[in-house]
Amino acid sequence: MKLVNSSKSAFYACAVAATVFSCAGVARAENMRASYRVSLIGLPIGVAVASSSVADAHYKVNLNVRLTGLAALVSNLKMALASSGDYEEGAIAPSAYATTASNSRETRTLRMALNAGTVRQVQYSPQWEEDKSPEHVPLTAEHKQAILDPLSAFVMPVAPGADPVGPGACNRRVPVYDGYTRFDVTLNFVGVKEIKTDGYAGPVTVCSARYIPIAGHKVNGRTIRFMADNKDMEVWLAPVPNVRVVVPYRVQLMTLAGTAVIEASELRFTP
Repeated sequence: MKLVNSSKSAFYACAVAATVFSCAGVARAENMRASYRVSLIGLPIGVAVASSSVADAHYKVNLNVRLTGLAALVSNLKMALASSGDYEEGAIAPSAYATTASNSRETRTLRMALNAGTVRQVQYSPQWEEDKSPEHVPLTAEHKQAILDPLSAFVMPVAPGADPVGPGACNRRVPVYDGYTRFDVTLNFVGVKEIKTDGYAGPVTVCSARYIPIAGHKVNGRTIRFMADNKDMEVWLAPVPNVRVVVPYRVQLMTLAGTAVIEASELRFTP
């Protein structure tokens, strides 16, 4: 279970950015490339590279995350994620999700099949058994309905008539199921900043973020308690030109090990 725990910790630090990389593609036939640098207490520890494409209102996104530098010497963790589904009338409907997490000791995979946001099947390798201890909040069939997988979870269409820079980009609550736990992420408007990176220069919307555990976790788990109480989380969202969706430029959050920052060094869109 060590790899499962480390993988989930990586999700807490990267999910807000990683799960929205498909935003750019879902509204028109378009490719996107995003490169992100990951740092912890100011030290570089990893990189994330995402690519996405869409055709006929069907989106597909791939993400690869790996530790670098000294962090790679401590834990040679690598993660590959893929998600696909449909985008119609501003709604996201994932149909398939898969992850592979590996280090020098083991490799774990998860595959999830969905139908309009309802989980139909989850496969684990090696097999994973849900915790049955009294402190564990059990997952039910209801928890696996009307959800998004982590890579599709923050595909954020902006409502018709709303400005893609401002409150309309932020204010929302997103239900997520990652194959192990069910949680919500809420975003609320804070302000607007001007930024410049390779491929994009202009305004971004700053949102505060909160993590809300729902099921599949231990009530008194240290990491869960920390994340649920964590008020030091921000997401900066950049509007995609000519498309009513937003994508992450920067994510900053406090972790048990210190402040983690995920920031784009490239955010590029091409037909």
